[in-house]
Amino acid sequence: MAPPALPAEGTAEGTTRKRRAWLTLGRGSLVALALLTVAVVATTTYRSDTEARAGDKTAFDPRTYGAETYAPKVVPAIEKNAVEAATLHKAMTQDADAAGEKYGKRSGTGPYSYSITVTGTAGAARNGLMEIQVPGLDKVRVSVQIGPAINGTALRDAAGFITFGQFTNQVEYADAATALNTAMKDAVLKSFDAAAVEGQEITVTGAAMPLTPDVLTITPVSIEATP
Repeated sequence: MAPPALPAEGTAEGTTRKRRAWLTLGRGSLVALALLTVAVVATTTYRSDTEARAGDKTAFDPRTYGAETYAPKVVPAIEKNAVEAATLHKAMTQDADAAGEKYGKRSGTGPYSYSITVTGTAGAARNGLMEIQVPGLDKVRVSVQIGPAINGTALRDAAGFITFGQFTNQVEYADAATALNTAMKDAVLKSFDAAAVEGQEITVTGAAMPLTPDVLTITPVSIEATP
């Protein structure tokens, strides 16, 4: 016996059967969606705002970084590695790259920064700098930053242990350098009287990032008058 013929397209009976098929499919989709929603809710772990904040990385605080890094770590590193200004000048004049490899520190391919110490006669303070007349370096302009603005990243870079990878981004890396400069101002320059030492012999230890051997601008970690 032949199978019963299906209702023809366009007939009332055919249209009714098609609507029933779509309704059945729609009900199945709704059931599947409901089951998926239940599964997602059952396997989702919710955290309160307090719990979420507790798991986040602590925001970088420049003042805290400066206090925890400058005096305990940066100052000892610079004092330990400080090279005499005359020795550095001679080495840079002969071979700047070799001088950098021997005495300097740097991150990547940037300029070298050096820990440096120098003894000479303090000159007058002008525009945030105090020049120092150093025996044997008559043609070299040696000066020390005394503020109020302290520029550059020499303290951060000359220390030798502070790298970009320790920070979240370039902004924090730059803020770290500023934080160290600020900590140095509080520790060294706040009580320093440039006028009082003018004409006297002083010893300065600090960091420098010279681009030429004939200009040494030092960011100090100590300034001491010779007794």
